[in-house]
Amino acid sequence: MLKAGMVYLVGAGPGDPGLITLKGAECLAKADVVIYDHLLSEELLEMAPPGAERIYAGKTSSRHTLEQDEINGLLVGKAKQGKTVVRLKGGDSFVFGRGGEEAEALASHHIPYEIVPGVSAAIAAPAYAGIPVTHRKMASSFAVITGHEDPRKGGSSINWEKLATGVDTLVFLMGMQNLPEIMARLKKHGRPPETPVAVIKDGTTPHQKTVTGNLDNIADRVKKSGLSPPAVIVVGKVAGLRKKLRWFDNRPLSGRRILVTRSRQQAGSLSKLLRQRGAIPVELPVIEIHPVADFARLDSAISQLDRYHWAVFTSVNGVEAFFARLNQLGKDTRSLGSIKIAAIGPATVEALVQRGIKPEHCPTEYTSAALLAGFKKMAVNGQRFLLPRADIADKELSRGIKGMGGIVQDIACYHTVPASASSNAAEILSRGEIDMVTFASSSTVTNLLRALKGKKSLLKKVKIACIGPMTAEAVLKAGLTVDIVSREHTIPGLVTAIEDYYAREV
Repeated sequence: MLKAGMVYLVGAGPGDPGLITLKGAECLAKADVVIYDHLLSEELLEMAPPGAERIYAGKTSSRHTLEQDEINGLLVGKAKQGKTVVRLKGGDSFVFGRGGEEAEALASHHIPYEIVPGVSAAIAAPAYAGIPVTHRKMASSFAVITGHEDPRKGGSSINWEKLATGVDTLVFLMGMQNLPEIMARLKKHGRPPETPVAVIKDGTTPHQKTVTGNLDNIADRVKKSGLSPPAVIVVGKVAGLRKKLRWFDNRPLSGRRILVTRSRQQAGSLSKLLRQRGAIPVELPVIEIHPVADFARLDSAISQLDRYHWAVFTSVNGVEAFFARLNQLGKDTRSLGSIKIAAIGPATVEALVQRGIKPEHCPTEYTSAALLAGFKKMAVNGQRFLLPRADIADKELSRGIKGMGGIVQDIACYHTVPASASSNAAEILSRGEIDMVTFASSSTVTNLLRALKGKKSLLKKVKIACIGPMTAEAVLKAGLTVDIVSREHTIPGLVTAIEDYYAREV
């Protein structure tokens, strides 16, 4: 008989993927099957192995992809196949997450399982809105209440009379549709009409929006704001602290929708930094990084590395492509021998350091001109230079070294090609939802313009941020306006420049 697998009921947290627990992430990393809920971040699903089966079991107030009995059956069925199953649920599984019902189903079928608690939206959403659910001077107790009871119960099991005045802070989950009724019941049973109330939609995510008021006016204010479910409702004196303690949704980039045009492999680092500052990154890779079709020239250079005096790396992609080929040929960093290494940019330097190599020459300004200025101070006449780079790399660097008497082998070790995903670029920009477009290389400019198929005017309606002067030059040549050129030509530098730009507008 096939031995039953293992089921982990994992609380994924309230929305911010960084709030999943370490144990939850460890469970995802070994999952064969992930059965996940509505509104979970894509980043969480990426923590599972690439080959893991992903099954959507989300529910909204109006639509259930799978009924609860079907979900229970799915958990049991997959476990009986001997699989490791992660049931990934928003917030905490046991706080109005029906995790108890799922655990009961597993227990009745003798399926082994573990409960992995998660951060509940009941405390996280208020915290991200600047509202502590308890406070030594104004709230010694709090309660979490469902705002949407099971209609099959035939009546409410909430003791409104005692709840209204017996607990300092009340947190209602799933109560948006019943907001007026909830407020009326609290007032009816003695809660003062002026009691502060906050309604927080999409808590802990870049989309977070909060409406404040009191028992008397919050329903009208929410209606006028257009706020829709899901949302967390906080009732109590602590809700009045938001104005003073607000921190998450008042950052310079809060709510800004910023287009990330880097390759899919590299977009993550920029998106993460933007998200940390409150922005909503919209990834639209317009380039893809591919290995060259013929490695003959690179292989020849690698087989004769002892002939070179310098190896110059201008990007992380160049480092990765070169060392991948070096390893493929059965060699390692020892093959570089006494060759001196030069690099442009801290990310490139870090990629080399991770391979045990500390570059001899890396200018403080991350440009080819700065690199050349450094070489000019050295005796490079007659020295051999290896430049493993992209096929479309500009020739400024190789021309400059040759001009100093250096002998250059500029070898393409990877291709930069238009990404197929960029075909919907015009559609994304035409919606009018993008505030800014970021360009981290000249090739991203060229390929986005190509993807727009003549609709260049769409880029005149947004702000444009460039990582450096060469990228900005490509934008200007296209007849467009550059709003930001980062002083430090790195991804963190670009994000800082964007943040500074919007901070000036506040």
